[in-house]
Amino acid sequence: RRFQPTADKNRRSVGGEQPRGGGVGHGESCGFYTVGRFRGFGMDLGEGRSSPLRRGELRVRKQQPRLQEPSSTEQHRAAPAAPSSTDPQNGTAACSCHCSQEPGVHLRYKRARQRASPRVHVCTGVLQVPMAEFGLDGSPSPLNVGDATVPGEEAAGETQCEVVNGECGPAEDRLGPGSPITTSCETSVEASNTSLCSDGSAEIPRRSSIIKDGSRQRKERKKTVSFSSMPTEKKISRASDCISAMVDGSELKKIRSNSRIYHRYFLLDADMQSLRWEPSKKESEKAKIDVKSIKEVRTGKNTDTFRTNGTYDQISEDCAFSIIFGENYESLDLVANSADVANIWVTGLRYLISYGKHTLNMIESSQNNMRLSWLGELFNEADGSGSKQISICAAVQLVKKLNPGLKNIKIELKFKEIHKAKDRAGSNVTKEEFIEVFHDLCTRPEIYFLFVQFSSNKEFLDTKDLMIFLEAEQGMAQVSEDISLEVIQKYEPSKEGQLKGWLSLDGFTNYLLSPECHIFDPEHKKVCQDMKQPLSHYYINSSHNTYLIEDQFRGPSDVTGYIRALKMGCRSVELDVWDGPDNEPVIYTGHTMTSQISFRSVIDVVNKYAFVASEFPLILCLENHCSLKQQRVMFQHLRKILGDKIQLDPPKPEDCYLPSPFQLKGKILVKGKKLNSECSAAEGEVTDEDEGAEMSQRMSIGSTEQQRTVPTKKFLLTKDLSDLVTLCKSVEFKDFPKSFQSQKQWELCSFNEVFAGRCASDFPGDFVNYNKKFLARVYPSPMRIDSSNMNPQDFWKCGCQIVAMNYQTPGLMMDLNIGWFRQNGNCGYVLRPAIMREQVSYFSANTKDSVPGVSPQLLHIKIISGQNFPKPKGSGAKGDIVDPYVYVEIHGIPADCAEQRTKTVNQNGDNPLFDESFEFQINLPELAMVRFVVLDDDYIGDEFIGQYTIPFECLQPGFRHVPLQSLTGEVLPHTLLFVHVAITNRRGGGKPHKRGLSVRKGKRSREYASMRVLLIKAVDDVFKTASLPLREATDLRENMQNAIVSFKELCGLSAVANLKQCILALCPRLMGPDNSPLLLFNLIDQYPYLEPQGLLPDFLKKVVTAYDLVIQTSRTLLENSEAAYERILQTQRAAMEFHENLSELAVKEGLKGRKLHKATESFTWNITIMKGQVELLKHARSEVLENLKQIHYAALTCKLSKGGQSISSSGSDSKSRASLEAIPEKATAEDELTDEDN
Repeated sequence: RRFQPTADKNRRSVGGEQPRGGGVGHGESCGFYTVGRFRGFGMDLGEGRSSPLRRGELRVRKQQPRLQEPSSTEQHRAAPAAPSSTDPQNGTAACSCHCSQEPGVHLRYKRARQRASPRVHVCTGVLQVPMAEFGLDGSPSPLNVGDATVPGEEAAGETQCEVVNGECGPAEDRLGPGSPITTSCETSVEASNTSLCSDGSAEIPRRSSIIKDGSRQRKERKKTVSFSSMPTEKKISRASDCISAMVDGSELKKIRSNSRIYHRYFLLDADMQSLRWEPSKKESEKAKIDVKSIKEVRTGKNTDTFRTNGTYDQISEDCAFSIIFGENYESLDLVANSADVANIWVTGLRYLISYGKHTLNMIESSQNNMRLSWLGELFNEADGSGSKQISICAAVQLVKKLNPGLKNIKIELKFKEIHKAKDRAGSNVTKEEFIEVFHDLCTRPEIYFLFVQFSSNKEFLDTKDLMIFLEAEQGMAQVSEDISLEVIQKYEPSKEGQLKGWLSLDGFTNYLLSPECHIFDPEHKKVCQDMKQPLSHYYINSSHNTYLIEDQFRGPSDVTGYIRALKMGCRSVELDVWDGPDNEPVIYTGHTMTSQISFRSVIDVVNKYAFVASEFPLILCLENHCSLKQQRVMFQHLRKILGDKIQLDPPKPEDCYLPSPFQLKGKILVKGKKLNSECSAAEGEVTDEDEGAEMSQRMSIGSTEQQRTVPTKKFLLTKDLSDLVTLCKSVEFKDFPKSFQSQKQWELCSFNEVFAGRCASDFPGDFVNYNKKFLARVYPSPMRIDSSNMNPQDFWKCGCQIVAMNYQTPGLMMDLNIGWFRQNGNCGYVLRPAIMREQVSYFSANTKDSVPGVSPQLLHIKIISGQNFPKPKGSGAKGDIVDPYVYVEIHGIPADCAEQRTKTVNQNGDNPLFDESFEFQINLPELAMVRFVVLDDDYIGDEFIGQYTIPFECLQPGFRHVPLQSLTGEVLPHTLLFVHVAITNRRGGGKPHKRGLSVRKGKRSREYASMRVLLIKAVDDVFKTASLPLREATDLRENMQNAIVSFKELCGLSAVANLKQCILALCPRLMGPDNSPLLLFNLIDQYPYLEPQGLLPDFLKKVVTAYDLVIQTSRTLLENSEAAYERILQTQRAAMEFHENLSELAVKEGLKGRKLHKATESFTWNITIMKGQVELLKHARSEVLENLKQIHYAALTCKLSKGGQSISSSGSDSKSRASLEAIPEKATAEDELTDEDN
């Protein structure tokens, strides 16, 4: 038999709307059984990162039916392997590597340090075990088992291995949670350049609901199950824990620039004077570094050795660090098995650099003050009797008060464990036990490691430390020590810290958990967009069949549907009105079995809740199926209940666009059929729009032609009801040419989901241009009788303003809709991207490349940890065990759609650590959304835990917490993701550019903006004049960006760092032997230059050269960009003069049909390119100003500014200051040009 599995690729859709594509194996030979992923028969041992492999542990994975011949290097330098002799009955086997062990597992302890635990080496032996041992019947399965060695067991030879999952080293070295097991026994072999997936990303499947490009499918991540318990690891909560771990030692990978990787066991001497490693070819006295010779510890892959190593892309940034030592600033480049291990070494080494052999004394003296006294005071308050003990129940409540996310049972269990360890019975807790439990449960290692990076090797942050953190990491501008003090006063729990202006680790944790460190930018929690644009320039939050609270065919109707939608900021609701009993109209879906509610009750609800969540206009979509008599009743209810709220002023014929939301504040717009203006009778005939009939026709059994066609019907409409329709007259869509020619701006077309999708696919450019002027409403296909939702992004990218959603159905699509409309104060209106609003612009909804005129952004997201993940609803099989992993999804235009996932953290839903970084290119930031999804890695189906969806423009940079929400949108209490966000090449978004640029290109590889040829000589001659200034503008920007990237590399920082961080990192290196600065910053003509204060070492000479290039290219950009800017604008103005008569000019040149269309498209392309380059030049100039300020303020912070000068805020005579102020004047001129275009 063959089993068809439900794999990661096939895991359930969060919303249930779209089935996951792709089966298991994708054509693989699935001959064996894998526990947790019903693939077939057989078992396998430990593949995939979902759980670790330890001694005595068996794991199950898929095994290829055909056993491969082992290579000669996999045989321990032995004779060729003979076939393994197996006995399926007793499960014994002879190891194929002739090591005479049975059953293939050998433990070898040699001369390496006795404290190290044995490692597992997977040999080529095969063990056949009957399936009955695993409670399963079937054929026996091959089990890979192995031998174990200790670190340093290899001889003096240099042992190397491939890079797997972003980590370097043999399989036996990667024993941490979530590490895969591979085999390598080679000695002195060049490291492979084969792509072996950094952090497992190359093995991550893509979901067909998001990525539909089959060529980008990734290999399936195999599921594993462990048959051993998970050991508890000691939590790092203070610097002394780091020092202790370093003295114990750990295995690290030493990186060399010749693409070689060496596995060494590193440890700190007991006297903390030197760092040693073994084994090594060097003499023991040479295989060490004196602590006092260490200059700095650099995190990440930020040395020349890392950059020139052939495995750079496969090494995890979070696991890499470098020790800079000696007078020549040599580097020892290392990679740890996990980010946690790297953090331990970085933190401990930095303390050693500061305090040397007195490190432990300094740590002990500092840690026994503020935090312990604060906890002691809390305990004494709880101990009202003065007995120096409190009950376990009181202690649990006290810890729970300090950390509400912890579970009572977990806290109580921890106290009982301590009592058991001390062989102490009783139900009371001492102060020392309370403090120990608090340290263990409430100290988050990931926050501690961040804390010590900025604490200047203290156990607290002072105002200066916090100021640097807020500016350099959190992207805050103009932070003073007074602002830092306010933060300390607000979040520091201890009175001592508040008095002294010190922020402890617990205060720092409180701050990071506060709304100030929410990932959502608070600027977007209120209306922050221009609300004076025409109504057609906005996306409008819309509901479909608002009265339904379940399915479309038999579901009940209720007014609560309207209440919920309006409270959520919905600005377009639907009323399907039919004749009812007692001359009262009712609302329900016609031709179905849905229940009925009175029209009057719905209008009462609309009157009460219409403007509770938003003051901007509400659209009532009336589907009128009533008789003339009940239409008059409808009119009376609308006029009597809604009164003056209804917009009755007719549109002005001379207006080319609809009024703005600002002009229509507090108004209700009625959408529906309208009689012709010539009609003076009391009623007239109009066509009927009946979505219910369409669905009923689909449900009925009949011919294909009957199901495909719904006949057009007509009905009589009263003039009174017709007059209520002013700005949203419903009309039937014919085609784009007729609509462009005859449709009025106040007329609105409704598109079936299927037909709208066909328009988006076949006529993407026409659809976008149509929506620049007219409103378009898209409603779900009648086949969605289960009230599932379409993907709103499919129609937003075409510019469709009103995409009607089934609010009663939660899931992925509603997550996107709700998240999208958060970005403008949840007012129900979001301004569309500029490229979709401008009359002359080039944009295709289905583009899979970069958008012309728009600068791509690079989004860097690091998933650090999670907190308090609940057990998924309905998953009772595993009890309270959660094995979480995180998906990061990008939704937007096709070129932006992407996803990445982290490893699975086994059996830890309380505080899982992920420490994985991802990078995404965002080509149209204004339309992109980021979605975080947490799932429980289960054997049969991965269960949903929580999600959070946020528009790209609302992301805050820095260290942020993400509050997860349930499937139905409720906030999960205390359930968080801790992430770091950085954006490079960021433009706009209402915030200053805080990050550096990561693109570094030589002139030969640069992509210059080019003009397309129209074959209209007069127009082409004008566009040719823009070629030179466009090229000059690109060179000015690229030269500046390259100089900054080179300077960052010399500072030892990555591309996501800003220039303030660069200066802060340089500060210690600029100090001479007598602790006086070797370089000072001096303001000359408003530019901060570096001036040597004596003889400089070689490495500082390189720094000065790179920095001078930054200032030179920045100054050149400011002084020369004005001319290029003006020439581009001048060409743009000249070209726009041909716009009105472009078709006539094309006909004169003999262009017809497709050639005419191509000429028009090329014209809009060229105009879009010039507008985009003008914007890029403006932003580049603004960025230079921001960079200069960052450099100067960082110099002041480090006391490296000559004479304490500051950047003048007043006007200056200098040429540079004059050039800085030229941009706003030109920007105004361009805005006027844009208004003329519109």
